[in-house]
Amino acid sequence: MITPTDVITISEAAKIWLARCELEQLERATMHSYRGHVRNHIEPKIGHLLLTDLTAADVREFLDSMLEDSTRAMAKKCLTTLRSIISCAQERDHVTSNVAREIKLRRSQRHDPERVFPTKDEIRALIANAPTRHQPLIMTALFTGMRMSELRGLTWAAIDFDRSIITVNQRADRYCAMGNTKSRAGRREIPMGPQLASVLKEWKLACPTGEQGLVFPNGAGNVETHSNIYNRIFSPLMVKCGIVDGEGKPRFSLHALRHAAASLFIEQGWSPKKIQTMLGHSSITMTYDVYGHLFHDPAKDVDLMGEMERGLLAA
Repeated sequence: MITPTDVITISEAAKIWLARCELEQLERATMHSYRGHVRNHIEPKIGHLLLTDLTAADVREFLDSMLEDSTRAMAKKCLTTLRSIISCAQERDHVTSNVAREIKLRRSQRHDPERVFPTKDEIRALIANAPTRHQPLIMTALFTGMRMSELRGLTWAAIDFDRSIITVNQRADRYCAMGNTKSRAGRREIPMGPQLASVLKEWKLACPTGEQGLVFPNGAGNVETHSNIYNRIFSPLMVKCGIVDGEGKPRFSLHALRHAAASLFIEQGWSPKKIQTMLGHSSITMTYDVYGHLFHDPAKDVDLMGEMERGLLAA
C-alpha cells in the first residue's frame, strides 16, 4: 500500500531513502553512518514532521539544534543526509522542492583544528624504533602516503618489484571487507624507493600467509583491523619514541603517517598535481585544502620580492 504523499513524515521519507541506498549497494560502513544520522539525530528532532510541511525555517532550527548538541562536523553530515532524503522524495513527487538545499553551514576556519604533522625527527624515530615485525608497515605508510584502509587491503600481487611500483586498486573497510578504492582517483601507481623495496622483499619471506595474499595481515593471514594497528602497533610506538602530549598520551592518529608522507613529498619540490596523484585525491582543491600551507616558503618569497624589485629598479 502506497502512503499518500500528504501524510509522509520525514522518518518515512528517510526509510525510503535508506532503502534506495541499499539498492545502490553502498558500502557497509557508509550505510552504517547514514543509519546513525537518521536514527540518532534526524528522527528524534524532526522525524515526526510531515514532509510537505517542512520549511526552510524548520531545517535551520534543526541545524542550530545540531550545533548545540553535537559537533560541527556531525551537524554538517546530518544536513547533507537530510538534503539527500528530501531530494529522493522529490524524485518520487512526494514533495515539490528541497527546502534544505539553501540552508548552509558557514565554513569558518577558526573552527578547524590546527593541523600538526610529524616532524622529520619524529619520522626517523618511528622508523628506527618500530619492531622488526611492523617496520615494513610503518615505512610503507610513510614513504607512499597510502591510506590505512589501502595498506590493510594491499596484496603482494599489487607490488611489482621489477618496476618498483605499488598498484593501489582496493581497500579494506572497517569491517575488514575488501572493496573499491575511496574514489576513481584512488586507483593509482606509487613508485617505491630502493630501501622500501628491500624492506618489503625481506618482509615477504616472513609475512604470515593467507588466501588473500595480504602484505600486512594479522597473525592468521587475514585482514588486520584498524584499531589493532593503532592500539597494538602505532600507539605503543609513539610512546616509545616520546611522541606524546603533555599528559603522556600519543599525539597522532594513524592518518598522521599519510600527512607525514605528504610533507616529505612537498619538501622534495614535487608539484601539487603530482602529489594529488600520489595521494589519490579526487581534486587538486583537496590537496591544497589540506597541505596548501606546506607549499608556502616565506624565505623564498622574500627572495622573489627582492628579484622583482631589482628587476624593476635596475631598468
